[in-house]
Amino acid sequence: MAGHSKWANIKHRKARQDASRGKVWTKVIREITVAAKGGPDPADNPRLRLALDKANAANMPKDTIKRAIQKGSGTGEMGEIEEITFEGYGPNGVAILVETMTDNRNRTVADVRHAFSKFGGNLGTDGSVAYLFNKLGVIQIAKSYNEDDVMEVVLDAGADDMSSNETGFEVITSPTNLSGVLEALKNKNIDTIDAETTMRADVLVDLDSEGSEKVLKIMNFLDDLDDVQEVYTNGEFSDDFEIEE
Repeated sequence: MAGHSKWANIKHRKARQDASRGKVWTKVIREITVAAKGGPDPADNPRLRLALDKANAANMPKDTIKRAIQKGSGTGEMGEIEEITFEGYGPNGVAILVETMTDNRNRTVADVRHAFSKFGGNLGTDGSVAYLFNKLGVIQIAKSYNEDDVMEVVLDAGADDMSSNETGFEVITSPTNLSGVLEALKNKNIDTIDAETTMRADVLVDLDSEGSEKVLKIMNFLDDLDDVQEVYTNGEFSDDFEIEE
């Protein structure tokens, strides 16, 4: 899955850059606020627990986190935040899925529509590409641990699969079981590099270097929109495509 790993590497680098500017806080605050609608106690709300992990990784002040939880759970003042998923096709016919959180639907629709048209894509209707993607829980673990030991822990905790890559181990689980697998790893003193719920496509579109560059441009543009939380594609970036640092 070279394409997935390349886009993941880009997003992680962008997140570090955004964190240095404080930009990442905006997205995390929205994520906490929406997650808190399911309840203000992270012990009973796995989605909120993951959002709080992101907040802590971004060094977000506790007061800011508290206000976001209060807003989402209805104990604080807030404008209504709505989750909207957009579907469409980008350059070379790749499918693109865009998850947003917004307090202004008209603004977000206009921004996303503009992004697709600007880079030669087309915004689709509900269901036009979503069927290509599966929602997964993904955990990244450093290679410093024994592979057999890690596999035993995660499979016993209900994970679906584990694989090895150049940077470490990748564990795949259902989104609902992600917190349980993380807890099992923590109990065995196995640290994780990253953990998230994400969307991955079963059918991928191979891209050459030129196509990879075109798709990357629209992905980056969408990811930089204020209301966009996540961007996914079934485009498989070329192994020959070099990512500029």
